[in-house]
Amino acid sequence: MVNPQATDPGKRPFRFGVGLKQGGSKREWVDKCRKAEELGYDVLGVADHLGRPAPFPSLVLAAETTQRCRLATFVLNAGFYQPALLVRDITTTDELTDGRLELGLGTGYDRRDFDRAGLVFPTPRARVDHLARTVEEIRRHFPRPVDDQKQRTGPPLWIPGRGDRLLALAAREADIVGFTGFAPGNDGDIAYLTDREGVAERVAYVKKSLGTRLSRVELNIYVWRVVVTDHREREAERLAPLRTLSAERMLDVPTVLIGTARQIIDQLIEYRELFGFSYITVEEFNLDALAPVIELARGQ
Repeated sequence: MVNPQATDPGKRPFRFGVGLKQGGSKREWVDKCRKAEELGYDVLGVADHLGRPAPFPSLVLAAETTQRCRLATFVLNAGFYQPALLVRDITTTDELTDGRLELGLGTGYDRRDFDRAGLVFPTPRARVDHLARTVEEIRRHFPRPVDDQKQRTGPPLWIPGRGDRLLALAAREADIVGFTGFAPGNDGDIAYLTDREGVAERVAYVKKSLGTRLSRVELNIYVWRVVVTDHREREAERLAPLRTLSAERMLDVPTVLIGTARQIIDQLIEYRELFGFSYITVEEFNLDALAPVIELARGQ
C-alpha cells in the first residue's frame, strides 16, 4: 500500500505523477522515464488508448529503467478487458516491477476507443457496472506474493471519476480516489474545466461516502495545465478562452496551476488543506514545467 497508516488528508506528504506517452524508439522511452525520475516525479503513468503503446509492457520497461518511481496505469479502460484475463496481466506486471505497480482503473470515457476496438460503447451505468465487477474479480483473485515485502494484497487501486455512482464505487473500494476536474460533454467528450466550487462539491460527496476510510485513502487531482511564470494574470488571460472561463476564474481552478514555483506550491498547500489533495498528476507536456515546483514541495 502507498499509505498504510491512517493520515489526516490535509497533512499527507505530496506525491507527483506524470502520464508519459511512449513514442519513437526504446532508447527514447528509456531516456524519458529516467528524466522524469531525475526531475523528482514519484509516479510514472501510461494511459490506455488505442493508437498508443500498451500500458503493461511499457511499465515493465520503465521499471527496469528507473530505481524508485512507482509505475501506474493512467488509467486502464476496464471496458477493454475480461476481468480474469486482466488479473493475469496485473499480477505479472506487479511481479515484474517488483511490487511498484499502482492500478489506475476507469470505465473508459472515449467512444472513439470503443469504436476502434470494434466494441459497443456502453451506457454510463453499464460501464460503471462493469468496472465494479472488474474490481470485485481483482480483489478476489489477486494472489499474495511469496515475498511479504511486496504488495501483499495487490497494487493500490486508483479510481478517478466525476459522477455519483463512479465516485461512490471509488469511495468504497479504492486506495486512491482521483478527481479529473472536467465535466463531460456529449458522447463522452471533455467539455470544460470545473471551477473551484464544482471540485469542492465532488470532494464533499466523496468524503461523505468515505466515512471512516477517509484517513486511509489518498486523494488525487489531475492538473490540466502548469505554467510557471511571473505574470499570472497575463497567462490566465491567454488560457481562459481555451476552456470558456474568465481569466479571474482560471486563476481559481484547482486543475490549473499558474504563477511562480512558490505561488504554485502555496496553491497546492491550500488545496491540500481545503480538499485533501496530496497526489498531483499531470500529462507529459507539463513534465518540465512542474519540476521546480516538485523541488520546492519536498518537506512541505
